[in-house]
Amino acid sequence: MAAPSQPQQATYDAIVIGAGIQGSFTAYHLAQRHRNTLLLEQFILPHSRGSSHGQSRITRSAYPQGHYARMMPDSFRSWQRLEAEAGTSLYRKTGLVLLGPAGDPELEGCRRSLGGGEVLDATTLAQRFPGFRLHAGEVAVWDGTGGVLFADRALRAVQDVFRRHGGTLRDGEKVLHIEPGAVLTVTTTAGVYRAPRLIITAGPWTGALVAPLGLRLPLQPLRIDVYYWREKEPGTPSAGRTRPCFITLGLSQAPHSIYGLPALEYPGLVKVAYHHGSPTDPDERDLRSPGATHPNITLLSSFIKSHLPMLEPQPAVVETCLYTNTPDGDFILDRHPKFSNIIIGAGFSGHGFKLAPVVGKLLCELSLGEEPSHSMAPFAITRFPGVLQAAL
Repeated sequence: MAAPSQPQQATYDAIVIGAGIQGSFTAYHLAQRHRNTLLLEQFILPHSRGSSHGQSRITRSAYPQGHYARMMPDSFRSWQRLEAEAGTSLYRKTGLVLLGPAGDPELEGCRRSLGGGEVLDATTLAQRFPGFRLHAGEVAVWDGTGGVLFADRALRAVQDVFRRHGGTLRDGEKVLHIEPGAVLTVTTTAGVYRAPRLIITAGPWTGALVAPLGLRLPLQPLRIDVYYWREKEPGTPSAGRTRPCFITLGLSQAPHSIYGLPALEYPGLVKVAYHHGSPTDPDERDLRSPGATHPNITLLSSFIKSHLPMLEPQPAVVETCLYTNTPDGDFILDRHPKFSNIIIGAGFSGHGFKLAPVVGKLLCELSLGEEPSHSMAPFAITRFPGVLQAAL
């Protein structure tokens, strides 16, 4: 390892900034294409400062937006491929229940994305999955492909395979400066690196990295509180079967949706959280004002009492993570409007983990000048007016 007085200097085919799940899959795809790739991470790995940590994420085929629904088969195949390459299990199929008012547009969109989708009434849902309760006017749509991705394990796996294919991962290096050009220069706290292409996937830090490059992206980091609720009778309501994941859509008391995963992380504790949070600075997310409370506990406790009576109505564990939201909830996957060899992947808005294999492939394709394998129209930077600032 180089001494502090001898900073690292090297030239690569590609540099990726940010070793969360999106950046790691981008680097993975570049290495698969035999591109000498550097993956940079500002924190020492593993860490819990961004959006890719934790043990579990929901995956599903059901999506109200057609562009994501069309990407999901590709994503499922890619996760299976990574499982085979890494020799480890990354997914548990539990099924997914989508709960909401009958006729809700988003719920109907999810049903269409499943090619019709099985609709469960209150009686059928309670028989199949004891502990779930629907109310008058509500229905459930069943997605049998849904399940749990093991997030921490998946992140390690994709980084391990990336390195196995010759990739270089350097953690504990914060990017200080990006100098555009036909060959870009990236200066970090420990080195200077050059490459003809750069991909920025820095989560809630993306806005600060691209601002000196003349871009003001409408990215809002949110602090999300993640809650775990104790089962009143652990393991018994499902007759030995794992409960399904669930997502609510269109409920008046939860406009941003509530989601839940079965008791896989902590024995007897079910993850139930609100798909929204409070604006935060990613470097100060742990700073709460004196007397601050968890604003979503009341909302979630009320929902649990009415829809999940098998759970205790007060949380047993509270954790946090970060979302980086765009105004429309769609990703940003695009070239810099002025510097075409700088690619940006950002704004995953709390639903990007499951799609990371496809996102990484698309960012890789953009960086290599290839025709993207999916339509990029929904992800264009130019859908937001005024993002390009004055010339550098």
